[in-house]
Amino acid sequence: MAAQAAVIVELRAVIAALQARVAELERQLGQHSRNSSKPPSSDGLGKPAAPRQQQRAGGRKPGKQPGAPGAHLARVQDPDEVVWHAPERCQGCSACLVLAPVVGVEARQVFDLPEIRLRVVEHRAERRRCECGTVTAAGFPVQARASACYGPGVRALVCYLTTGQYLPVERATELLAHVVGAGVAGGTLAAIVAEGAGRLGGFTEQVRAQLVRAEVTHFDESGARVAGRLHWVHSLSTPGLSLFTVHPKRGTGAMDDAGVLPGFAGVAVHDGWAPYWRYPTATHALCNAHHLRELDAAAEQPGQGWAAEMAEWLSVARSQAARARDAGAEGVDPAVVARLLGRYDQIIAKGRAANPPPPRQPGHRGRVKKPPAANLLERLDAHRDAVCRFLEDLRVPFSNNQAERDIRMVKLAQKISGCWRTLPGAQAFCTLRSYVATGRKQGMNPLVILRWLFEGDPWLPAPTLIPRPAPP
Repeated sequence: MAAQAAVIVELRAVIAALQARVAELERQLGQHSRNSSKPPSSDGLGKPAAPRQQQRAGGRKPGKQPGAPGAHLARVQDPDEVVWHAPERCQGCSACLVLAPVVGVEARQVFDLPEIRLRVVEHRAERRRCECGTVTAAGFPVQARASACYGPGVRALVCYLTTGQYLPVERATELLAHVVGAGVAGGTLAAIVAEGAGRLGGFTEQVRAQLVRAEVTHFDESGARVAGRLHWVHSLSTPGLSLFTVHPKRGTGAMDDAGVLPGFAGVAVHDGWAPYWRYPTATHALCNAHHLRELDAAAEQPGQGWAAEMAEWLSVARSQAARARDAGAEGVDPAVVARLLGRYDQIIAKGRAANPPPPRQPGHRGRVKKPPAANLLERLDAHRDAVCRFLEDLRVPFSNNQAERDIRMVKLAQKISGCWRTLPGAQAFCTLRSYVATGRKQGMNPLVILRWLFEGDPWLPAPTLIPRPAPP
Protein backbone atom coordinates (compact mmCIF):
# COMPACT_ATOMS: atom_id res chain seq x y z
CA MET A 1 0.00 0.00 0.00
CA ALA A 2 2.84 2.40 0.78
CA ALA A 3 4.31 1.86 -2.67
CA GLN A 4 0.91 2.47 -4.28
CA ALA A 5 0.45 5.69 -2.31
CA ALA A 6 3.91 6.89 -3.38
CA VAL A 7 3.07 6.21 -7.03
CA ILE A 8 -0.21 8.14 -6.68
CA VAL A 9 1.63 11.13 -5.19
CA GLU A 10 4.19 11.03 -7.96
CA LEU A 11 1.51 10.79 -10.67
CA ARG A 12 -0.40 13.70 -9.14
CA ALA A 13 2.77 15.78 -9.26
CA VAL A 14 3.31 14.82 -12.92
CA ILE A 15 -0.31 15.66 -13.77
CA ALA A 16 -0.02 19.05 -12.04
CA ALA A 17 3.19 19.80 -13.93
CA LEU A 18 1.61 18.79 -17.25
CA GLN A 19 -1.48 20.90 -16.53
CA ALA A 20 0.73 23.89 -15.79
CA ARG A 21 2.69 23.29 -18.99
CA VAL A 22 -0.49 23.00 -21.08
CA ALA A 23 -1.83 26.21 -19.52
CA GLU A 24 1.42 28.02 -20.36
CA LEU A 25 1.40 26.75 -23.94
CA GLU A 26 -2.24 27.78 -24.36
CA ARG A 27 -1.35 31.21 -22.99
CA GLN A 28 1.48 31.56 -25.51
CA LEU A 29 -0.72 30.39 -28.38
CA GLY A 30 -3.36 32.92 -27.37
CA GLN A 31 -0.97 35.87 -27.58
CA HIS A 32 -1.53 38.49 -30.27
CA SER A 33 -0.86 42.20 -30.77
CA ARG A 34 -3.74 43.19 -28.46
CA ASN A 35 -2.54 41.33 -25.37
CA SER A 36 1.24 41.17 -25.82
CA SER A 37 4.18 42.96 -27.43
CA LYS A 38 3.83 40.99 -30.65
CA PRO A 39 3.63 43.25 -33.73
CA PRO A 40 0.27 43.61 -35.52
CA SER A 41 1.81 42.06 -38.63
CA SER A 42 2.05 38.74 -36.78
CA ASP A 43 -1.74 38.53 -36.37
CA GLY A 44 -2.30 37.56 -39.99
CA LEU A 45 -5.81 37.63 -41.45
CA GLY A 46 -7.42 36.54 -38.20
CA LYS A 47 -6.71 39.82 -36.43
CA PRO A 48 -8.65 39.97 -33.13
CA ALA A 49 -11.04 42.75 -32.20
CA ALA A 50 -9.84 45.55 -29.95
CA PRO A 51 -10.37 44.98 -26.21
CA ARG A 52 -13.41 46.65 -24.67
CA GLN A 53 -11.44 49.21 -22.65
CA GLN A 54 -9.50 50.25 -25.73
CA GLN A 55 -12.74 50.63 -27.68
CA ARG A 56 -14.14 52.80 -24.91
CA ALA A 57 -10.95 54.85 -24.72
CA GLY A 58 -10.99 55.68 -28.41
CA GLY A 59 -14.70 56.05 -28.99
CA ARG A 60 -14.21 57.25 -32.57
CA LYS A 61 -15.89 55.84 -35.64
CA PRO A 62 -13.90 55.28 -38.85
CA GLY A 63 -13.74 58.08 -41.39
CA LYS A 64 -14.07 61.84 -41.07
CA GLN A 65 -14.82 63.01 -37.52
CA PRO A 66 -17.63 65.52 -36.77
CA GLY A 67 -16.32 69.06 -36.97
CA ALA A 68 -13.07 68.09 -38.68
CA PRO A 69 -12.21 70.16 -41.78
CA GLY A 70 -12.78 68.33 -45.05
CA ALA A 71 -10.19 67.86 -47.78
CA HIS A 72 -10.81 68.26 -51.51
CA LEU A 73 -9.04 69.43 -54.67
CA ALA A 74 -9.74 73.15 -54.79
CA ARG A 75 -9.31 75.41 -57.80
CA VAL A 76 -6.51 78.00 -57.76
CA GLN A 77 -6.84 81.69 -58.60
CA ASP A 78 -3.76 81.90 -60.88
CA PRO A 79 -3.38 78.78 -63.06
CA ASP A 80 -0.07 78.23 -64.85
CA GLU A 81 -1.76 78.04 -68.24
CA VAL A 82 -5.19 78.95 -69.64
CA VAL A 83 -6.52 77.15 -72.73
CA TRP A 84 -9.61 78.61 -74.42
CA HIS A 85 -12.16 76.43 -76.17
CA ALA A 86 -14.75 78.01 -78.49
CA PRO A 87 -17.65 76.30 -80.30
CA GLU A 88 -17.32 76.45 -84.10
CA ARG A 89 -20.95 75.95 -85.21
CA CYS A 90 -24.39 76.36 -83.70
CA GLN A 91 -25.98 73.14 -82.49
CA GLY A 92 -29.38 74.44 -83.64
CA CYS A 93 -28.88 75.81 -87.18
CA SER A 94 -25.20 74.92 -87.85
CA ALA A 95 -24.32 78.61 -88.40
CA CYS A 96 -20.70 79.74 -87.95
CA LEU A 97 -20.03 81.10 -84.46
CA VAL A 98 -16.62 82.73 -85.04
CA LEU A 99 -18.03 86.28 -84.69
CA ALA A 100 -20.85 85.41 -82.30
CA PRO A 101 -20.80 87.22 -78.92
CA VAL A 102 -19.56 85.37 -75.79
CA VAL A 103 -22.41 85.15 -73.27
CA GLY A 104 -20.78 82.91 -70.67
CA VAL A 105 -17.68 80.93 -69.71
CA GLU A 106 -17.36 77.73 -67.70
CA ALA A 107 -13.91 76.89 -66.31
CA ARG A 108 -12.43 73.56 -65.25
CA GLN A 109 -8.89 73.04 -63.94
CA VAL A 110 -6.72 69.97 -64.52
CA PHE A 111 -3.87 69.36 -62.08
CA ASP A 112 -1.13 67.30 -63.70
CA LEU A 113 2.62 66.78 -63.70
CA PRO A 114 4.83 68.43 -66.30
CA GLU A 115 7.21 66.29 -68.28
CA ILE A 116 10.01 65.24 -65.95
CA ARG A 117 13.54 64.97 -67.32
CA LEU A 118 17.05 65.77 -66.24
CA ARG A 119 18.23 69.30 -66.87
CA VAL A 120 21.94 69.49 -67.67
CA VAL A 121 23.81 72.68 -66.77
CA GLU A 122 27.39 72.97 -67.98
CA HIS A 123 29.69 75.11 -65.85
CA ARG A 124 32.71 76.58 -67.61
CA ALA A 125 35.46 78.09 -65.50
CA GLU A 126 37.67 80.56 -67.36
CA ARG A 127 41.41 80.95 -66.87
CA ARG A 128 42.73 84.45 -67.37
CA ARG A 129 46.31 85.68 -67.59
CA CYS A 130 47.21 88.87 -65.80
CA GLU A 131 49.69 91.42 -67.16
CA CYS A 132 52.14 90.10 -64.58
CA GLY A 133 51.98 86.70 -66.26
CA THR A 134 49.97 84.90 -63.53
CA VAL A 135 47.10 82.69 -64.74
CA THR A 136 44.05 82.69 -62.42
CA ALA A 137 41.22 80.17 -62.75
CA ALA A 138 37.62 80.75 -61.69
CA GLY A 139 36.13 78.39 -59.13
CA PHE A 140 33.31 75.92 -59.69
CA PRO A 141 30.15 75.89 -57.54
CA VAL A 142 29.91 73.20 -54.88
CA GLN A 143 27.55 71.00 -56.90
CA ALA A 144 29.98 70.78 -59.86
CA ARG A 145 32.31 68.32 -58.19
CA ALA A 146 33.40 66.38 -61.30
CA SER A 147 33.34 66.57 -65.08
CA ALA A 148 29.92 64.90 -64.97
CA CYS A 149 27.95 64.42 -61.74
CA TYR A 150 24.45 64.43 -60.30
CA GLY A 151 23.25 67.65 -58.69
CA PRO A 152 21.61 68.34 -55.33
CA GLY A 153 18.09 67.64 -56.65
CA VAL A 154 18.90 64.10 -57.79
CA ARG A 155 20.90 63.39 -54.63
CA ALA A 156 18.05 64.64 -52.47
CA LEU A 157 15.57 62.42 -54.34
CA VAL A 158 17.86 59.40 -53.87
CA CYS A 159 17.93 59.92 -50.08
CA TYR A 160 14.20 60.59 -49.98
CA LEU A 161 13.36 57.37 -51.80
CA THR A 162 15.60 55.23 -49.59
CA THR A 163 15.16 56.84 -46.16
CA GLY A 164 11.80 58.57 -46.60
CA GLN A 165 9.94 55.95 -48.65
CA TYR A 166 12.14 52.93 -47.75
CA LEU A 167 12.65 51.71 -51.32
CA PRO A 168 15.28 49.01 -51.85
CA VAL A 169 18.30 50.02 -53.92
CA GLU A 170 17.16 48.14 -57.01
CA ARG A 171 13.66 49.65 -56.99
CA ALA A 172 15.01 53.14 -56.32
CA THR A 173 17.37 52.94 -59.29
CA GLU A 174 14.52 51.64 -61.46
CA LEU A 175 12.25 54.52 -60.44
CA LEU A 176 14.96 57.10 -61.12
CA ALA A 177 15.56 55.63 -64.57
CA HIS A 178 11.88 55.47 -65.53
CA VAL A 179 10.64 58.75 -64.04
CA VAL A 180 13.51 61.22 -64.48
CA GLY A 181 15.81 59.37 -66.87
CA ALA A 182 18.66 59.16 -64.38
CA GLY A 183 20.51 55.85 -64.73
CA VAL A 184 21.97 55.87 -61.21
CA ALA A 185 23.98 52.75 -60.41
CA GLY A 186 23.37 50.90 -57.16
CA GLY A 187 26.85 51.68 -55.88
CA THR A 188 26.40 55.37 -56.67
CA LEU A 189 23.11 55.39 -54.80
CA ALA A 190 24.72 53.87 -51.70
CA ALA A 191 27.55 56.39 -51.91
CA ILE A 192 25.07 59.29 -52.08
CA VAL A 193 23.29 58.05 -48.94
CA ALA A 194 26.62 57.74 -47.11
CA GLU A 195 27.63 61.22 -48.26
CA GLY A 196 24.36 62.74 -47.04
CA ALA A 197 24.74 61.13 -43.61
CA GLY A 198 28.32 62.36 -43.39
CA ARG A 199 27.12 65.95 -43.77
CA LEU A 200 24.79 65.74 -40.76
CA GLY A 201 27.22 65.82 -37.86
CA GLY A 202 26.06 69.26 -36.72
CA PHE A 203 22.41 68.31 -37.04
CA THR A 204 22.86 65.16 -34.94
CA GLU A 205 24.67 67.02 -32.19
CA GLN A 206 21.99 69.71 -32.04
CA VAL A 207 19.16 67.17 -31.85
CA ARG A 208 21.02 65.23 -29.15
CA ALA A 209 21.55 68.39 -27.10
CA GLN A 210 17.86 69.33 -27.37
CA LEU A 211 16.77 65.83 -26.34
CA VAL A 212 19.03 65.95 -23.26
CA ARG A 213 17.37 69.20 -22.18
CA ALA A 214 13.80 68.23 -23.06
CA GLU A 215 11.19 68.02 -20.31
CA VAL A 216 9.82 64.69 -21.60
CA THR A 217 11.65 62.32 -23.95
CA HIS A 218 10.50 58.94 -25.24
CA PHE A 219 12.82 55.93 -25.54
CA ASP A 220 12.42 52.60 -27.30
CA GLU A 221 14.54 49.95 -28.99
CA SER A 222 13.94 47.23 -31.56
CA GLY A 223 15.98 44.46 -33.13
CA ALA A 224 17.43 44.75 -36.63
CA ARG A 225 19.53 42.50 -38.85
CA VAL A 226 22.82 44.16 -39.78
CA ALA A 227 25.56 42.29 -41.65
CA GLY A 228 23.76 39.03 -40.90
CA ARG A 229 23.71 39.54 -37.11
CA LEU A 230 21.25 40.91 -34.58
CA HIS A 231 21.71 44.60 -33.80
CA TRP A 232 19.47 47.12 -32.06
CA VAL A 233 17.96 50.35 -33.33
CA HIS A 234 17.35 52.85 -30.51
CA SER A 235 14.73 55.58 -30.85
CA LEU A 236 14.93 58.82 -28.85
CA SER A 237 12.14 61.25 -29.61
CA THR A 238 9.79 64.06 -28.67
CA PRO A 239 6.85 65.47 -30.65
CA GLY A 240 9.34 67.71 -32.47
CA LEU A 241 12.56 65.65 -32.58
CA SER A 242 13.70 62.19 -33.70
CA LEU A 243 17.07 60.55 -33.24
CA PHE A 244 17.85 56.97 -34.30
CA THR A 245 21.02 55.06 -33.55
CA VAL A 246 22.06 51.47 -34.28
CA HIS A 247 24.33 49.41 -32.07
CA PRO A 248 25.40 45.76 -31.67
CA LYS A 249 24.15 45.86 -28.06
CA ARG A 250 20.74 46.59 -26.57
CA GLY A 251 21.62 47.74 -23.04
CA THR A 252 23.43 50.57 -21.33
CA GLY A 253 26.40 50.46 -23.69
CA ALA A 254 24.18 51.42 -26.62
CA MET A 255 22.26 53.95 -24.52
CA ASP A 256 25.48 55.60 -23.40
CA ASP A 257 26.73 55.81 -26.99
CA ALA A 258 23.43 57.43 -28.04
CA GLY A 259 24.43 60.24 -25.68
CA VAL A 260 21.07 61.31 -24.22
CA LEU A 261 20.22 59.27 -21.11
CA PRO A 262 23.58 59.72 -19.30
CA GLY A 263 22.89 63.45 -18.88
CA PHE A 264 19.09 63.44 -19.02
CA ALA A 265 17.23 65.07 -16.12
CA GLY A 266 13.67 65.17 -17.50
CA VAL A 267 10.95 62.52 -17.64
CA ALA A 268 12.01 59.40 -19.53
CA VAL A 269 9.04 57.49 -20.96
CA HIS A 270 9.83 53.85 -21.75
CA ASP A 271 8.52 50.30 -21.54
CA GLY A 272 10.17 49.36 -18.24
CA TRP A 273 13.12 47.40 -19.61
CA ALA A 274 15.68 47.00 -16.81
CA PRO A 275 18.63 49.06 -18.25
CA TYR A 276 16.50 52.24 -18.33
CA TRP A 277 16.34 52.23 -14.52
CA ARG A 278 20.13 52.56 -14.32
CA TYR A 279 19.96 56.28 -15.08
CA PRO A 280 19.13 57.91 -11.73
CA THR A 281 19.09 61.53 -12.95
CA ALA A 282 15.93 60.86 -14.98
CA THR A 283 12.38 60.71 -13.68
CA HIS A 284 10.79 57.58 -15.13
CA ALA A 285 7.33 57.03 -16.61
CA LEU A 286 6.12 53.67 -17.87
CA CYS A 287 4.13 52.95 -21.03
CA ASN A 288 0.60 52.02 -20.01
CA ALA A 289 -0.31 50.76 -23.47
CA HIS A 290 2.03 47.86 -22.68
CA HIS A 291 0.27 47.39 -19.35
CA LEU A 292 -3.17 47.30 -20.97
CA ARG A 293 -2.07 44.53 -23.33
CA GLU A 294 -0.55 42.52 -20.50
CA LEU A 295 -3.60 43.07 -18.29
CA ASP A 296 -5.86 41.79 -21.08
CA ALA A 297 -3.80 38.61 -21.24
CA ALA A 298 -3.77 38.23 -17.44
CA ALA A 299 -7.53 38.75 -17.18
CA GLU A 300 -8.07 35.73 -19.42
CA GLN A 301 -6.43 33.49 -16.79
CA PRO A 302 -8.62 31.98 -14.03
CA GLY A 303 -8.61 33.82 -10.72
CA GLN A 304 -7.09 37.05 -12.07
CA GLY A 305 -10.09 39.36 -11.83
CA TRP A 306 -7.85 42.11 -10.45
CA ALA A 307 -6.32 42.50 -13.94
CA ALA A 308 -9.62 43.54 -15.51
CA GLU A 309 -10.16 46.00 -12.64
CA MET A 310 -6.71 47.50 -13.16
CA ALA A 311 -7.36 47.86 -16.90
CA GLU A 312 -10.58 49.69 -16.07
CA TRP A 313 -8.69 51.87 -13.57
CA LEU A 314 -6.15 52.87 -16.24
CA SER A 315 -8.97 53.80 -18.61
CA VAL A 316 -10.65 55.99 -15.99
CA ALA A 317 -7.38 57.63 -14.94
CA ARG A 318 -6.50 58.39 -18.55
CA SER A 319 -9.88 60.04 -19.04
CA GLN A 320 -9.36 62.20 -15.95
CA ALA A 321 -5.94 63.33 -17.15
CA ALA A 322 -7.25 64.08 -20.65
CA ARG A 323 -10.18 66.06 -19.26
CA ALA A 324 -7.86 68.20 -17.11
CA ARG A 325 -5.47 68.73 -20.00
CA ASP A 326 -8.26 69.76 -22.36
CA ALA A 327 -9.55 72.21 -19.77
CA GLY A 328 -6.14 73.87 -19.53
CA ALA A 329 -5.69 72.92 -15.88
CA GLU A 330 -2.25 72.58 -14.32
CA GLY A 331 -3.15 69.13 -13.02
CA VAL A 332 -5.89 66.73 -12.04
CA ASP A 333 -7.87 67.69 -8.93
CA PRO A 334 -5.78 66.44 -5.94
CA ALA A 335 -8.86 64.90 -4.35
CA VAL A 336 -9.53 62.89 -7.52
CA VAL A 337 -5.88 61.80 -7.65
CA ALA A 338 -6.01 60.68 -4.02
CA ARG A 339 -9.15 58.60 -4.60
CA LEU A 340 -7.70 57.02 -7.73
CA LEU A 341 -4.42 56.13 -6.03
CA GLY A 342 -6.33 54.63 -3.12
CA ARG A 343 -8.30 52.48 -5.53
CA TYR A 344 -5.01 51.51 -7.23
CA ASP A 345 -3.65 50.22 -3.93
CA GLN A 346 -6.84 48.24 -3.31
CA ILE A 347 -6.54 46.51 -6.68
CA ILE A 348 -2.88 45.68 -6.00
CA ALA A 349 -3.87 44.17 -2.63
CA LYS A 350 -6.53 42.08 -4.36
CA GLY A 351 -3.93 40.91 -6.87
CA ARG A 352 -1.57 39.96 -4.04
CA ALA A 353 -4.27 37.80 -2.48
CA ALA A 354 -4.85 36.07 -5.84
CA ASN A 355 -1.12 35.48 -6.41
CA PRO A 356 0.54 34.23 -3.21
CA PRO A 357 4.29 33.52 -3.42
CA PRO A 358 4.86 30.12 -5.07
CA PRO A 359 6.28 27.44 -2.76
CA ARG A 360 9.98 26.72 -3.06
CA GLN A 361 10.70 23.17 -4.15
CA PRO A 362 13.15 21.19 -1.99
CA GLY A 363 16.66 21.52 -3.32
CA HIS A 364 15.78 24.38 -5.67
CA ARG A 365 18.24 27.25 -5.75
CA GLY A 366 17.82 30.75 -7.12
CA ARG A 367 14.65 32.69 -7.87
CA VAL A 368 11.37 30.85 -8.01
CA LYS A 369 9.66 31.20 -11.40
CA LYS A 370 6.41 33.16 -11.27
CA PRO A 371 3.54 33.23 -13.77
CA PRO A 372 3.29 36.30 -16.05
CA ALA A 373 0.32 37.69 -14.10
CA ALA A 374 2.33 37.67 -10.86
CA ASN A 375 5.30 39.35 -12.55
CA LEU A 376 3.03 42.05 -13.96
CA LEU A 377 1.46 42.60 -10.53
CA GLU A 378 4.87 42.94 -8.93
CA ARG A 379 5.94 45.52 -11.52
CA LEU A 380 2.77 47.57 -11.09
CA ASP A 381 3.33 47.55 -7.34
CA ALA A 382 7.06 48.29 -7.32
CA HIS A 383 6.84 51.10 -9.90
CA ARG A 384 3.52 52.69 -8.95
CA ASP A 385 4.91 56.22 -9.26
CA ALA A 386 6.17 55.56 -12.80
CA VAL A 387 2.89 53.90 -13.81
CA CYS A 388 0.82 56.84 -12.49
CA ARG A 389 3.15 59.61 -13.66
CA PHE A 390 0.69 60.65 -16.39
CA LEU A 391 -1.96 61.28 -13.72
CA GLU A 392 0.22 63.48 -11.51
CA ASP A 393 2.11 65.33 -14.27
CA LEU A 394 0.05 66.37 -17.29
CA ARG A 395 3.19 66.86 -19.40
CA VAL A 396 3.61 63.08 -19.39
CA PRO A 397 1.51 61.07 -21.89
CA PHE A 398 -0.37 57.91 -20.99
CA SER A 399 1.78 55.70 -23.24
CA ASN A 400 5.05 55.54 -25.12
CA ASN A 401 3.31 55.70 -28.50
CA GLN A 402 5.53 58.59 -29.60
CA ALA A 403 8.63 56.37 -29.60
CA GLU A 404 6.75 53.35 -30.94
CA ARG A 405 5.34 55.30 -33.89
CA ASP A 406 8.81 56.62 -34.72
CA ILE A 407 10.60 53.29 -34.52
CA ARG A 408 7.79 51.55 -36.42
CA MET A 409 8.98 53.34 -39.55
CA VAL A 410 12.43 51.80 -39.15
CA LYS A 411 10.82 48.37 -38.85
CA LEU A 412 8.78 49.12 -41.96
CA ALA A 413 11.97 49.95 -43.84
CA GLN A 414 13.39 46.52 -42.94
CA LYS A 415 10.18 44.81 -43.99
CA ILE A 416 10.30 46.50 -47.40
CA SER A 417 14.03 46.60 -48.09
CA GLY A 418 15.39 43.77 -45.95
CA CYS A 419 18.34 43.95 -43.60
CA TRP A 420 21.37 46.20 -43.91
CA ARG A 421 24.50 44.61 -45.32
CA THR A 422 26.97 46.71 -43.32
CA LEU A 423 26.95 48.59 -40.03
CA PRO A 424 28.04 51.89 -41.69
CA GLY A 425 25.10 51.52 -44.09
CA ALA A 426 22.69 51.05 -41.17
CA GLN A 427 24.19 54.03 -39.35
CA ALA A 428 23.83 56.19 -42.48
CA PHE A 429 20.17 55.20 -42.80
CA CYS A 430 19.46 56.02 -39.14
CA THR A 431 21.17 59.42 -39.42
CA LEU A 432 19.26 60.42 -42.55
CA ARG A 433 16.04 59.01 -41.12
CA SER A 434 16.56 61.23 -38.05
CA TYR A 435 16.94 64.23 -40.36
CA VAL A 436 13.84 63.46 -42.44
CA ALA A 437 11.64 62.52 -39.45
CA THR A 438 12.59 65.62 -37.46
CA GLY A 439 11.97 67.80 -40.50
CA ARG A 440 8.50 66.28 -40.98
CA LYS A 441 7.63 66.90 -37.31
CA GLN A 442 8.57 70.56 -37.67
CA GLY A 443 6.58 71.07 -40.86
CA MET A 444 9.48 70.92 -43.33
CA ASN A 445 9.30 69.35 -46.79
CA PRO A 446 11.75 66.41 -46.74
CA LEU A 447 12.83 66.95 -50.35
CA VAL A 448 13.55 70.61 -49.70
CA ILE A 449 15.73 70.05 -46.64
CA LEU A 450 17.52 67.15 -48.35
CA ARG A 451 18.34 69.46 -51.24
CA TRP A 452 19.67 72.05 -48.78
CA LEU A 453 21.83 69.30 -47.31
CA PHE A 454 23.56 68.62 -50.64
CA GLU A 455 23.83 72.32 -51.38
CA GLY A 456 26.06 72.59 -48.31
CA ASP A 457 23.52 74.28 -46.01
CA PRO A 458 21.76 71.55 -43.96
CA TRP A 459 18.59 72.45 -42.09
CA LEU A 460 18.82 72.59 -38.30
CA PRO A 461 15.81 72.13 -35.99
CA ALA A 462 14.44 75.02 -34.01
CA PRO A 463 14.49 74.67 -30.22
CA THR A 464 10.82 73.74 -29.83
CA LEU A 465 10.92 72.83 -26.15
CA ILE A 466 11.85 74.80 -23.04
CA PRO A 467 15.44 73.84 -22.19
CA ARG A 468 16.36 72.64 -18.75
CA PRO A 469 19.91 72.81 -17.35
CA ALA A 470 21.96 69.65 -17.66
CA PRO A 471 22.83 67.94 -14.35
CA PRO A 472 26.33 68.57 -12.97
